Amino acid sequence: MKKQLVLGALAVVLSAGSVFAQDKMKMPSPEERTAATIEKMAPLNLKADQAEKVKVTIAAYYNDQHKALEEMRASGNMDREAMKTKGKELSDKRDAELKMILTEEQYKKWLEEIEPTTRPQRGPKPGAN
Repeated sequence: MKKQLVLGALAVVLSAGSVFAQDKMKMPSPEERTAATIEKMAPLNLKADQAEKVKVTIAAYYNDQHKALEEMRASGNMDREAMKTKGKELSDKRDAELKMILTEEQYKKWLEEIEPTTRPQRGPKPGAN
C-alpha cells in the first residue's frame, strides 16, 4: 500500500512538472515581442518621431509574422521551407522600412547588434556534442 502511495505521488509530481515545462515553451505574443524589441533598441537613442515609426514597423512585422504562422497551422501546411521564405520576406520588408526611418549609423547598429538578439534562441540539440 505504501509503495502505491509513493508511486502515485511521484506520478503526480512528474505530471505537474511536465505541464509547467510546456507552459514555458509558449511563444510570446506579438505585443510582448514588440515591447522587448523596442527595449533592446534603446542604445540607438531614437528621436520621438523615429521611435513612433519604429514601433509601428516592429509591431506590424510581429503581427504579420504571427498571422502567417497561424495561417500555416490552420491549413495544416507546416512546410519548413515555406515558413523560412515567408519569414525572410517579412524581415526584408521590416528592414527596408527601418532603413528609411533610421540614420545610416543607427541602421548599421540595428543589423549588427540588435536584430540578431531578436531571433528565438535555441539550445543545443539533445545528444549533440
